[in-house]
Amino acid sequence: MSPKTVGLIAHPGKPGVAELVEAVAKEFDKVSIAVSLEKETAALAGRKSDKTVPQLAAETDLLVVLGGDGTILNVAGQLGEKVKPIFGINVGSLGFLTCSSSAAYREAVECVAKGKITFSERARLELTIPGQPKGSGPIIGLNDAVFSRGELSRLIRLRARVDGESLTVFNADGLIVATPTGSTAYSLSAGGPILAPESGVFVITPICPHVLTNRSIIVSENSLIEVEAIEKEYPVFLTVDGREPMRVDVGQVVQIRKAKRTLPLAALPDVSFFSVVRQKLKWSGSNL
Repeated sequence: MSPKTVGLIAHPGKPGVAELVEAVAKEFDKVSIAVSLEKETAALAGRKSDKTVPQLAAETDLLVVLGGDGTILNVAGQLGEKVKPIFGINVGSLGFLTCSSSAAYREAVECVAKGKITFSERARLELTIPGQPKGSGPIIGLNDAVFSRGELSRLIRLRARVDGESLTVFNADGLIVATPTGSTAYSLSAGGPILAPESGVFVITPICPHVLTNRSIIVSENSLIEVEAIEKEYPVFLTVDGREPMRVDVGQVVQIRKAKRTLPLAALPDVSFFSVVRQKLKWSGSNL
């Protein structure tokens, strides 16, 4: 894929990002690829634009995101049905979703211009919550859905079902339902497995379970996962991809399934998922 137009979106709080926005835009100009800037990104570079992320997605062939994994998740969460490929340039620290460092932006632009980038089709979560406002539609997440206790230091009780069959009642600090993309995020920190991006599965991981035999379980991405809060005294909150938490009331059954559309996430040539895992997790093969 060699795009004719790209949308440029940056995290405004990252050090040096204003200079990087201007430099990346100039590099795309050199290779005759039209650049549209999101409004806050344009303001950083002293340019004018009133474009939102969904508008950029509707008008461009590729979204170039300058930031970290959180910035990509934020952009992906705004796309709705206007899904466009995302190319991430890392301005943060640990990043599994970005595919180039900010220092290598020239090489990144060259790969984009010459059509050398590849794409991994990333499954997304679709959540349906009873009582949502009409017309609001399902909630879409790229990484995970996290059920938690909020700020209270107590266990919560969650009944989980898969394809209509009871899994268990989790007595835990919370529960994570993650895609393969999200398996290297909170789920990994909670002891869950790392899933290859196109493995075709989701993982359900309890957070600090009271029953020590409760462990992560991997299910097909075609499964319907249902999670229900069952204790009135124990408030439950739901967060999708780190966004604003939502209260889940007793008796509400949150349905989680694979979203209809995947998200194409860019990768540089000769860079595999496993090489990224080795680099980011510092797997050297040594016992030191």
